[in-house]
Order: sequence, then C-alpha cells, then structure tokens
Amino acid sequence: MLTFFSDSHHAHAPQYEFFRGERVPCFETPARAEFVKTRLTERGHVLRTPHADSRAVLAKIHTSRYLAFLEHAWRDWAALEAGNDQRQPFPSVWPVRTLRSDVEPLNFTARLGLYSMDNGSPLSAGTWQAAKAGADAAASAAALLTASDKRERAVFCCSRPPGHHAGPDFMGGYCFLNNAAVAAQALRDGGAARVAVLDVDYHHGNGTQSIFYNRADVLFVSLHGDPMTEYPFYLGHADETGEGEGAGFNLNLPLPAGCTVPRWFEALEAACARIAGYRADALVVSLGLDTFAEDPISKFALQPDDFIRLGERLGKLGLPTVFVLEGGYAAAALGTNAVNVIEGFEAR
Repeated sequence: MLTFFSDSHHAHAPQYEFFRGERVPCFETPARAEFVKTRLTERGHVLRTPHADSRAVLAKIHTSRYLAFLEHAWRDWAALEAGNDQRQPFPSVWPVRTLRSDVEPLNFTARLGLYSMDNGSPLSAGTWQAAKAGADAAASAAALLTASDKRERAVFCCSRPPGHHAGPDFMGGYCFLNNAAVAAQALRDGGAARVAVLDVDYHHGNGTQSIFYNRADVLFVSLHGDPMTEYPFYLGHADETGEGEGAGFNLNLPLPAGCTVPRWFEALEAACARIAGYRADALVVSLGLDTFAEDPISKFALQPDDFIRLGERLGKLGLPTVFVLEGGYAAAALGTNAVNVIEGFEAR
C-alpha cells in the first residue's frame, strides 16, 4: 500500500511527560513511526513524502487562533525567559466551568491551558513542524483517493504525533492537529459527498467527534474503552449521537476495559454495519493500535493476527480508504501490527 512518511516527525521529541503523578519518559516517541517504517519497507510497501499543503483544510477544522498559537507556541515560550528552550512547558490552569474561554490571555501558561484539555501533550521545538507534516500526509492521501485520473484504493499515513484527541481549538492526549479530520474534510473538498470516520483506537477520538458532531456529511463511529474508567473520560458515551444536522451521525461503542477479543469484534461488526448503511463514498480509519494486548497504557487483548482480521473486515466495506496512524505504545510491535492491518485490507 502506498504510504506517506515524513522525517519531520523526528522534530517532535519531548523528553518526558507526567503519568499517574510521576515524571516518566514519553510513551509517544519518534521510535514508534520508525518501527512502522522499517516493517513497511521490509514488506515492500512504497513510501512517499507528503506533497499537499494542508493549511486550507486545517482552517476548516481548527480555529484560527488555535492554529496561530500552536504554530508559534515554542517561539513564544523560548522568548519568555533564558533557558526555556531547554525546558518543556506544561499547562497549570484551565478555563473550566464558569471561567471564560472567549478571551485569550497574554500570559503564556494561561494560553497553553486555554488550548489544552490535559497536561499530557508536551511541546518541543519541532512540534508544529511534525504535526503539520502529519496533516500534510492526510491531505495528500485524500488527494490520491479523489484524483480525477488514477485513483488509489487506499493510502496509509505513517505519521506522528497522533491527532484524534485534538479538537477544534485544543490539544490533548499527545495530539495537536487532527489528521483524521483533515483527511475527512479533504475528501469532502475533493468531491466525496459522504465520508465515514472509523476510530479503532483504545481511547475515544473525542476531538474528531467534536469537529463533526453537528454535521451529516461526515459519520463518526468509534469503538473504545468505556470513558467511565478510561481516558479521555469526558466524551465517548453511547448516548452521544450528534446534534443539529448531525443528529444520528455519531455512533459510540464503548467497551469495558479488559473486554474479550470476540466482544471487540462484535463491536467492530456493528460499526461496519453502520458505515455500510450510511452509504459512504470514502472511509477514514483512525488506526490506533493500542488495542494490542501488550500495550503499556491500554487494556484490550488483541493479538497480531487479530489485526489481519481487522484489515480484512475493513477491506470488505469496499471503500476508498485513508488509514491514519494514531496510538499504540508497545513500540517494537507497532510495525508488525500496522502492516498486518494493511495487508489484511489488501487481501480482500
């Protein structure tokens, strides 16, 4: 399968994060994409550098002030105080209920809190560069699926940082720009009347849901750990079905932590049935691979061969498909699991 990959992902390399109150090395690291790249190359998949500029599409899914903040955040942080270029900024205050979010503070830490849903998305000097390259990959993939001459059946975006937790005006969960939403919007702009987004990451794609929640032209379907106990906690419940024009076009299939593989595939079947009923013209898959049994921060039980089965089932949908790499933190196994999905899909 044709794959978009950019070495720019290396530019986002924060040194640590906070996990369960402890300062720990980051789970989301450059090694993740490199393991996938290596496995793709070994299996003969073609890698290309993204060619599309995603800025026009980004302006349709993220607010202008959020994009401006994110693009210049490291510069602003480094200019505040000598030595800041050697420190990682983290938010310490958030505009929760009754506090105003319509006014952008001048204080950098306050602005960082305004645009963050958690303190789990550490910035580094190259965060914008890496995130933008991922968005460019998603836009490039969509362009190949909607080309007027030779169209690809499917394209994989081997990019990081991931994107599905990033909402219209906030970052979170290692995510800064929402690559799946970029792909979906670019497919719409390219002529697809209806686009389905299927999120199979262990963690609910709250950002993607928020971006399309009031729209009927993009169906969002997610199977994920139950937010009553699993991150992101505050979105992903079954009663969230869309609002306004989007009423009925959002399907969440939350599953209990530790659920069995057969139950997970039952949820996948329900998701695929909904997508088929929607009569989508194209599909975007938020390919989170943290459903793997050995993932260090997730609690599902899929094994490598189960990812082949996942790919085969998605192939049966018969839709032009963009795969976007999301989570998956058992880094050494990530390449095998990703390629298993892709080759299962291609076997159909």
